[in-house]
Amino acid sequence: MNIIIIEDERLTAADLQATIESIDNSLVVVKIIKSIEEGIFYFKKHVEVDLIFSDIRLGDGLSFEILGPLQIPVIFCTAYDEYALTAFKANGIDYILKPFTDKEVRLAIDKFKQLKGNQTENIQQQYEALSEIFKYSAPKPASLLIRLRDKIIPIKFEQFALFYLENNIVNAVTFDSETYHPSKTLDELEQMAGDAFFRVNRQYLIHRNVVKHASNILSRKLSISINIPHAADILISREKSPQFLKWLSGDL
Repeated sequence: MNIIIIEDERLTAADLQATIESIDNSLVVVKIIKSIEEGIFYFKKHVEVDLIFSDIRLGDGLSFEILGPLQIPVIFCTAYDEYALTAFKANGIDYILKPFTDKEVRLAIDKFKQLKGNQTENIQQQYEALSEIFKYSAPKPASLLIRLRDKIIPIKFEQFALFYLENNIVNAVTFDSETYHPSKTLDELEQMAGDAFFRVNRQYLIHRNVVKHASNILSRKLSISINIPHAADILISREKSPQFLKWLSGDL
């Protein structure tokens, strides 16, 4: 059985591939797709696929953009809450929750084998409806999945004080000054994190509650002091300062 994984978190994708291929020698992951653009291009030339495991939100959009035109069964891998799961259940679409277990993956594949050939005829319309739900109504993920050695740990976004980029590595720092290295880019984290976070510049995404005060410096820039230890200066440009102050006051 040929299987595709659509997942932009490298470690999660690798873990899922290893889990799938350990279940049965006949299960082969032929491709891991990391973006909407890559997926659309790939399926223009390759359609000999039996099953897809897919995340919902990738860095450049929702996976429904890839899946809509396809007549290939899909098992979604999601970290979304009960709101999203209700939408899946209502449309008869299978899913596993992140962080998933080997047993959950095995059960999902067993269910697919039992129902093979019985996929609903209106699956494209269902994907279109779900796409609208996730695009406009679904809440942001409550947690960020962190890979720590052999474990995948969900940490609530509200526990993070800031995310910053240093030497092309994303650092996620909690209010307890613990540092992790998520597999997401800073742009992706900005989309996921919600209104409590502000992208002050290309290097920093900060939580409102970490801000101690802001000070005017040369060229009408702002320098941000925060209430956890951090060696580097956090600066906001003159152009972005009004938006930042509005956000800090709670108006954004």
